[in-house]
Amino acid sequence: IEDDYIDDMIMTTTHHYIMFFTNTGRVYRIKAYEIPESSRTARGTAIINLLQLMPGEKITAVIPFKEYEEDKYLFMVTKRGIAKKTPILEYFNIRKSGLQAINLREEDELIEVKVTDDNKEIILVTKQGQCIKFKETDVRTTGRTSMGVRGMNLSYDDEVVGMQLDTQGEQLLLVSEYGLGK
Repeated sequence: IEDDYIDDMIMTTTHHYIMFFTNTGRVYRIKAYEIPESSRTARGTAIINLLQLMPGEKITAVIPFKEYEEDKYLFMVTKRGIAKKTPILEYFNIRKSGLQAINLREEDELIEVKVTDDNKEIILVTKQGQCIKFKETDVRTTGRTSMGVRGMNLSYDDEVVGMQLDTQGEQLLLVSEYGLGK
């Protein structure tokens, strides 16, 4: 197994921070030990009991990490094709009530966030089956309060449904709404 692939599979311990990104572009952070332990058959704890989520917010990405590293970035993509790359150090001070991670336009939502090192290739896939692959360095680094740049041009009724990194495997499996796979 390649070392880059192992880096993408982070095991979480109680010493890790966990960042929760929502569809409205907000980020929340807690320590892993703040999540209560439960038995194998227990239902678990509702996330609303751990985070101060706003009404209508849904968790779209979960990022575990041990410490803030200078050469790491958060790469975000919205359903309208906006891409944003921000140094992870910009998210050092996150309040209990959350922090705005990305500014969104009307009717746009944050769909995916990944940790990168500025050496990866990004793959975006849309609802209508379009796909684009580009180098992460093609997206300029922006600050926390910015909106980002256009990652993909979309037709009026299309939207981005997924993002993957090239180091997450050698092949890409696409599954349609009706269960067809390619």
